[in-house]
Amino acid sequence: MIVSISMTHVSPAPTPEIPLQAFHAPNEIVPLLIGSTVGEVERELVLQTLGRCHGNRTRAARLLGLSVRTLRNKIRLYSADGIVVPAPSD
Repeated sequence: MIVSISMTHVSPAPTPEIPLQAFHAPNEIVPLLIGSTVGEVERELVLQTLGRCHGNRTRAARLLGLSVRTLRNKIRLYSADGIVVPAPSD
């Protein structure tokens, strides 16, 4: 997350990678999470972030607050389970 700071106000600034229209209100997200495990939610978050970053692992790791190595390890696990992971695009 990028934070915009002024002398009187601190607020999150939108990142250029993710358009504002991509965000959902909390009342739209929570029903999607009910009944899902933490692992399933994490996997979906990682995969969607990779997709929105066009497969750029460095950018996705930064947005997720992970090291690139941790993200790479998660991607390996997902791939080993047969899950399609967004590939880097040029």
